[in-house]
Amino acid sequence: MITTTPPPDWRETTVRRVLRLLDRPARSGLGVITAYRDGTVTLRSNRREDGYTFSDTENGYQEIRPGDLVFHALDGFAGAVGVSDSHGNGSPVYHVCESVVDDDPAYLARLLRHLGTSGFLATQAPNVRERSVDFRNWSTFARIPLVLPPADEQRAIAYYLDRETAHIDTLIEEQQRLIEMLRERRQAIIDVAFSVLGEPCVQLRRYTRFLTSGSRGWADYYADEGERFVRIGNLPRASLDLRGDVQFVDLPANVTEGSRTMLEAGDLLFSITAYLGSVAVVGGDWVGAYVSQHVALCRLESEHVDSKFIGWFMLTTTGQDQLKEGAAGGAKMQLALDDIRGLRVPLAPVNQQRSIAASLDEQTAKIDTLIEETERFIELSRERRSALITAAVTGQIDVREGA
Repeated sequence: MITTTPPPDWRETTVRRVLRLLDRPARSGLGVITAYRDGTVTLRSNRREDGYTFSDTENGYQEIRPGDLVFHALDGFAGAVGVSDSHGNGSPVYHVCESVVDDDPAYLARLLRHLGTSGFLATQAPNVRERSVDFRNWSTFARIPLVLPPADEQRAIAYYLDRETAHIDTLIEEQQRLIEMLRERRQAIIDVAFSVLGEPCVQLRRYTRFLTSGSRGWADYYADEGERFVRIGNLPRASLDLRGDVQFVDLPANVTEGSRTMLEAGDLLFSITAYLGSVAVVGGDWVGAYVSQHVALCRLESEHVDSKFIGWFMLTTTGQDQLKEGAAGGAKMQLALDDIRGLRVPLAPVNQQRSIAASLDEQTAKIDTLIEETERFIELSRERRSALITAAVTGQIDVREGA
């Protein structure tokens, strides 16, 4: 049964009346517990330990036991609240609590996560930072209003959500594995298409008619309309078509520097900073656009080489290795134009090049469609999961009828 308001037997209360703040000193020999944004509260070693900053003294750390409700005072707004499954020590930024009476910690954690991810907690905090909402003051956290069902219904809701969300999570994991398999298949198709040509043996400079990178200072000319401007984020990671949000520029008549990088159909673009390995071939509405200083523009001798053929080759495992190594086996964070000229590409008659490129266009497009459909399924599943939790913890559905 779906309702629009909480049932009449639900009570209005506050965090202070249902949760008691614990204050156990840290115990030596225990591992560090972390409250993650997915609602898991567990020993850090159960996931990973790299990427964290460890405290040598653990000043202010506190003991956390299995069954404790743990709320991250700075990250709770993003879902970092749950019931601990481990015994360890936690940061002083955590509120470690137990129920005052018979309220169910698993349900309370679900409710607090919903209040955080729905944006409600942000309206209750005195300090809202750029990437966190500050509830380090217990009194501030304790004043958060709650509407709760009876304890037995809390347990029923927690059990229902554990069961239903586990089912949805399993479906999502299966679809994510499918996407990974499709991407592996896609990469294999690209690699196999070039395997018959042998090792790349010709430097790209042999076919390059014009090579440059964009000018600096384009931000001064950003506008709501005008000519398109290719930023590094417009270069795709695994295909050749420019995409993403379009930034326009409007150049004054006396500014002519950008004209040397105005794009033509078939131009080959390389990311030369940050996302090394991104490649694109210019076409459609992007003809006539300008490029940023983070993008290299390579104009090829079209009678001898097909730009899509070169683009697809750069997306092979061999091509990506060259780009990421800076074409010279180094570990540079950016590519120089000489690195682009030195890229080694395979030899083939131009008609064969075009045939390979056309075949890859067709084969990868089919896989890309399947990936997009699967990603949409995952998105809808996550939306359904969120809606289900919201409905359950706000009393919009009576889970006991379906038990």
